[in-house]
Amino acid sequence: MKLILPASFVLILSAVPAPALEQNCRFIQARAEREACYKQQEAELVARRKPPPSAESRDLETMQRMRQEDAEVYRSLRGICRGC
Repeated sequence: MKLILPASFVLILSAVPAPALEQNCRFIQARAEREACYKQQEAELVARRKPPPSAESRDLETMQRMRQEDAEVYRSLRGICRGC
């Protein structure tokens, strides 16, 4: 019975939604720690809201990299044979 109670308490705390956990900063008494907590939460929120890179932007980056590599290969080929 002694193990069931702490285990159930852990399960309850892990099931608390993220917005409810964000409210814990207001209970921190020290002002500097409380502000640091708010800044950390804000950074986490921004990271969650940041959209993943789209397929088009990845394709564009890949094409630009391929064109750059092709240009390097063409330059090296031009240096090998001049006027053949």
